[in-house]
Amino acid sequence: MLIVADENIPLLDAFFGDIGEIRRVSGRTMSSDDVKDADVLLVRSVTRVGSDLLEGSRVRFVGTATIGTDHVDLGWLEEKGIRFSAAPGCNANSVVDYVLAVLSLYAERRALDDWSQLSVGIVGVGNVGGELAEKLFRLGFTVKLCDPPRADREPESENKFVGLDEALACDVVSLHTPLTRDSAYQTYHMVGEQQLAGMNSEQLLINSGRGEVIDSAALGKCLAGANAPLVALDVWEQEPRINPDLVSKVWLATPHIAGYSLEGKVQGTEMIYQAACQFLGLPTRKKAGQFLPEPALSKVSFTSAADEHAAVRIALRACYDPRQDDARLRNAMKKPSVDDRGKAFDSLRRDYPVRRECSSLKVQLKGTSKSLQDSFRAIGFKLKI
Repeated sequence: MLIVADENIPLLDAFFGDIGEIRRVSGRTMSSDDVKDADVLLVRSVTRVGSDLLEGSRVRFVGTATIGTDHVDLGWLEEKGIRFSAAPGCNANSVVDYVLAVLSLYAERRALDDWSQLSVGIVGVGNVGGELAEKLFRLGFTVKLCDPPRADREPESENKFVGLDEALACDVVSLHTPLTRDSAYQTYHMVGEQQLAGMNSEQLLINSGRGEVIDSAALGKCLAGANAPLVALDVWEQEPRINPDLVSKVWLATPHIAGYSLEGKVQGTEMIYQAACQFLGLPTRKKAGQFLPEPALSKVSFTSAADEHAAVRIALRACYDPRQDDARLRNAMKKPSVDDRGKAFDSLRRDYPVRRECSSLKVQLKGTSKSLQDSFRAIGFKLKI
């Protein structure tokens, strides 16, 4: 059995080595010639999967180690009888860690000792948005949830959903929708000129979902004017050949790595491994936890003298500080040509340093308040009291 896989999917040998022969290829440049003899295809979001790639191949199973599926022609796969599996929620904690780190930086910029003074509008309340909402609620934030499909499906839900305009009026707006076109709930360019015009310099807009959800031309125009919001972008239109001018205008710029924690990547591989085994009738003997190494930083300690808000900020940034990724991306945008910048963008993702989630860090608390303990628990740190 031949398994063709994106070379950037981690632990391919560990999970799939005893199932078949593995052929690693570049996901960005994967072609029909690469996959024509494959039985199993494993991809990430950079590979378009449909008739152009698979027509005439012997592929019977496709797995994407990502939460999104907008790069896959699901209708065509179903028509051809090709089994498909994604990895929904695999990197939800990683993306939430990213958003919390950005929120921490923003609160510091606003000179807020207590970051929960910020109101947060979450647009798209699926695996990622739902996990973010739960943690923010537990941390004491005022949270507005916007998810029109869920609002229509769940009229009796205990969640009170609001419209997009109300969510966009919050201090911070975080986008977590899938990318949809030509549907009742289209998200393509959902945030455009009109929506951006209603925001102001006292707000922060974060997009770690899909780049095309924001009209980047309208965003560039907005950011060139007065009273524009601060913007943190992890996802971009036209990746990997993103607009360097837009990079220069946003407050925080990262190269589509919000979900790139080691835990998130490995869980994505585990989920498509489980689905492939089920399809092939094989037992599932491997778990992600078997392959996670000890983190480089395993413990931090705070005493009763620690300021609660400072302690949370220190622990968050010990796990992840997005300013490092921002610096790397801005430096990559100095390349002289569009192609060079595109290659540099992909390199930042391919060669991404190991990043661990907050759950990997043990926080030792000596004589601290219950409030601080509750904050660390809400974020997901391991506690030793």
